[in-house]
Amino acid sequence: MNIQEYNSRAWDKAVDEADEWTIPVSPELIAKARGGEWSVVLTPQKSVPREWFGEVAGKDVLCLASGGGQQAPILAAAGAHVTSFDNSARQLEQDRLVAKREGLDIQLEQGDAADLSRFEDGSFDLIFNPCSNLFMPALEPLWRECFRVLRPGGTLMAGIIKPVVFVFDRFEEDTNGKLVVRHSLPYSDEGSLTQEELQRLIDDGQPLEFSHTLETQIGGQIDAGFLINGFYEDYWLNGVSRLSDYMPTFIATRAIKPNA
Repeated sequence: MNIQEYNSRAWDKAVDEADEWTIPVSPELIAKARGGEWSVVLTPQKSVPREWFGEVAGKDVLCLASGGGQQAPILAAAGAHVTSFDNSARQLEQDRLVAKREGLDIQLEQGDAADLSRFEDGSFDLIFNPCSNLFMPALEPLWRECFRVLRPGGTLMAGIIKPVVFVFDRFEEDTNGKLVVRHSLPYSDEGSLTQEELQRLIDDGQPLEFSHTLETQIGGQIDAGFLINGFYEDYWLNGVSRLSDYMPTFIATRAIKPNA
């Protein structure tokens, strides 16, 4: 299976089903962003600290795997020069919808986040990558490409789901609301589920997921050359995950590409 192509179609389907991460922001939020009052999320609930951004007006920003008519339009309304790069054509259409409705200039690009070869070295001041790398089989190319396309002193912000989430049986939780330890890490839908369970996800058109390790997530950024200088944890929205009743299940990192 070609994971990139499959997950692209799965997220197209999510747009058709009005998944919460595919619903465009309102004109009211765009108006507030134009006036300097705005926030965006890397993880489900917490807003990214504004001090992580500095002054966004005039910055070249890559919203990476961030389509859906949410973060990219907000940052564009705040004055950034935004490129929205996503694997899903329908998610990009949500960005296009808001851009047309609000008169925003957003460049739209479809492709694999691990291949940013269409962009020259040092093209961006900021990369905004909300929780999405759980849909990518390998992270080393992602971090390398992010480092390459950032300018010296540029910032990478990334949302990450903790690998411990994948230890538990997703079907048992969905069916009976119980947290049952089942899987060893690293986890993948392709390699950790039975063929019947995997086929159930495919028949339902759900994106396929990969756990990754914290060493690959955080250590991978460091190995690519980044210096991490920001960190926080977050929870799933109420009722979505039993594990979030007991512990934060997401982290967000801010990393800098050194000047030299």
